[in-house]
Amino acid sequence: MDTVGFVGLGKMGTPMAVNIQKAGYPMVAYDLREEAARPLLDGGARLAGSPAEAARLSDVLITSLPRPQAVDAVVNGPEGVLQGIRRGSVYMDMSTCNPEIIRGLEPAFRQRGVHVVDAPVLASPPEAVYREVTVMVGGERAVFDRLRPMLDAFADQVIYAGGLGCASACKLVHNMASIAAQQVVAEALTLGMKAGVDLDVLLDAGHRSVVGAMRSRLARTVFKGEFEPPIFTLDLARKDIGLATDMARRNDVPMPVANVVEQVMMQAMNRGWSEKDRTVAVLLQEEISGVEMRTAREW
Repeated sequence: MDTVGFVGLGKMGTPMAVNIQKAGYPMVAYDLREEAARPLLDGGARLAGSPAEAARLSDVLITSLPRPQAVDAVVNGPEGVLQGIRRGSVYMDMSTCNPEIIRGLEPAFRQRGVHVVDAPVLASPPEAVYREVTVMVGGERAVFDRLRPMLDAFADQVIYAGGLGCASACKLVHNMASIAAQQVVAEALTLGMKAGVDLDVLLDAGHRSVVGAMRSRLARTVFKGEFEPPIFTLDLARKDIGLATDMARRNDVPMPVANVVEQVMMQAMNRGWSEKDRTVAVLLQEEISGVEMRTAREW
C-alpha cells in the first residue's frame, strides 16, 4: 500500500487521516503542533519534522490547511513540500482554496515528476469521524483512479470533478450556497415569527424546503443561543464566501446575494465573533428584526 503523508492535522484533517490509517495505510504525520499528530502516532504513524520530510517519506502527500496562504507557505517555504517530494508521487491538497492556487502550484510539481490533484471535502468534523464525507477530486483521471481506494477510506461519497482546480471551484460553490442559505433562512424565520407564527410551526411546515435543510445546523447553535464550541468558525465562513465572490469576479458572474451575505459576515466579525460558530451571524438578523429564534425542541 502507498505510504500516506498528512500535513495539517486540524479538526477536519485528523479524523480523515485516522480513517485512512484504519484502512491499513502506513502514515507519516506533520503539524506545527506536535501534539496534534498524537492520534496518528498512537496508531503507529511516523512523525515528520517538516513538510519536506513528510513528502520525502510518502507516496501520497496530503495537505489540509485553513487558508490559501498556508498552502503556499507549506509547499514553497523553507523545508516545504517541494523540497522533499519524490518523483512519481502524488501531491493532494484538501484545503479550501480558489482554483488558481492549485493550478499555479502544479508546474513546479510537474517539473519534479509529481502528480497533483485538488480534493476538498464537504463535511463537518463530527461527520468526518464516521466517514460521512463528500470528497471532490480534480486532476488527471488516471491519478484519481489510483487514489480511489485511499479516498474510499475516509469518504462515503467520492466524486471526480474534472480537471485540476475543478474540485476547488465545486467546493466554493457549495460552501457559498450553504452560507447564503443561512442568511435567507434566518430572514424567512424572523419574518414568520414577526408575523405571528410559532417557530416550531415554521420549522415543521418547511421541513421539505431549504428551511429543513438548514434546520439541523441552526438547532445545534441558534435555537439554543449557544455558538461555542464552533463546528465551523465565522472566520472560516467569511474566508470561504470571499473566495467564492473573488472567483465570481474572475469569471464575470454577478452574485448580488453572495456579496451582501459576505458583508453580513464582516459585520458579525466586527462584533468580535470571529471564532464562534458561523451561525452566530444570525444574531444580527434577530437584532434588527426584534425577535429571537429559540426552541427547546430537539430536531
